[in-house]
Amino acid sequence: MSLKAVAFAAVLLVACGKAKDTGPSDIPSGAVPVASVSASTSPSAPVALDVPMRPMSFAPIAKAANPSVVTIFTVGEETEKSTFSGRTRKRSTSGLGTGFIIDKDGTILTNNHVVADATTIMVKLTDGTELPGRILGRDAPTDMAVVKIDLKTPISPLALGDSDSIDVGDWVLAIGNPFGLEHTVSAGIVSAKGRTKEDVPLDPSGYYNFIQTDASINPGNSGGPLLDLKGEVVGINSAIRGGGAQGIGFAIPINMVKQLLPMLLRDGHITRSALGVRIRDVRELAADEKTALKLTDDNGVVLEYVSPGGAADKAGLAQGDVIITFDNTPIDHGTLLQWLASTTGVGKTVTLRVNRGGKLFDQKVTLGQLPDTAPKH
Repeated sequence: MSLKAVAFAAVLLVACGKAKDTGPSDIPSGAVPVASVSASTSPSAPVALDVPMRPMSFAPIAKAANPSVVTIFTVGEETEKSTFSGRTRKRSTSGLGTGFIIDKDGTILTNNHVVADATTIMVKLTDGTELPGRILGRDAPTDMAVVKIDLKTPISPLALGDSDSIDVGDWVLAIGNPFGLEHTVSAGIVSAKGRTKEDVPLDPSGYYNFIQTDASINPGNSGGPLLDLKGEVVGINSAIRGGGAQGIGFAIPINMVKQLLPMLLRDGHITRSALGVRIRDVRELAADEKTALKLTDDNGVVLEYVSPGGAADKAGLAQGDVIITFDNTPIDHGTLLQWLASTTGVGKTVTLRVNRGGKLFDQKVTLGQLPDTAPKH
């Protein structure tokens, strides 16, 4: 940065409020501090900002992570029907995506939609080596997949970080193969957290809690890592909006992935538990509906339908009941209840705090199994 640029930055920072100095422990290797501005001793002068250090280059992070990021090529087959003859024929298809190695055995995380229809998977490493891949497990509702390759030489795996610890405004990096341009690095910030299927028009049966970022994510980036400034993976990138880079990309939080990964590795699919209900957020109810249910706030989710013979029905829950907490976890939106109910485990007993007609009570429910949760082959 030139002296002129530093001076200009200093002028912009004066008259701003005091900012927290995160200290050097938050700075990756190779980071350089931004020039700080000293506060004036005059009590009438504007208070200058103590500027925290931030990276002037993401190169150290990209360089360390690149060898663990792979390109995934797929070949599949689909059936098409002739408009004129009515005959069907097989047609070969091809696909491209990204993945990243998470252990020294060659286990790779990627998106389900990258490999779901593949009959052949080829994985290309940064040194040009191509190795056949096989699917260990996949889960369409979360768009997760695990692929295995037999590494000839060791590659340092990427560390899985903590997606709950990142904040809106934090720097993040995406590495992938947008439009086939291998190992492209893009940087941005966390734009938002907790984006659900209400925010992103996807399959309503899926489980979504996306990290939104303005780091460029395009077709081919799917399955690549979203990294924090420690070089740890905080998300799996999903290119789910067409039209090229729009400053809006989405990533699956890595904490969600870590929760399901052991079951994927063990069983190859996710067996989900269920309450057996259809729900609606209380805050979406009309005023007269809230009055009818004797609700005085927007907390919880209301049961619109209780499946006969399901877990909730067996526990005595009924249409119109409002679930406030799930095993002491406050339920502020329906997607959270769906996630908790589906991942707690079949046969597990949980305690729900319920509001029925303005009266609160605790109800134990033994979770059933959500049908048709294994992938179709």
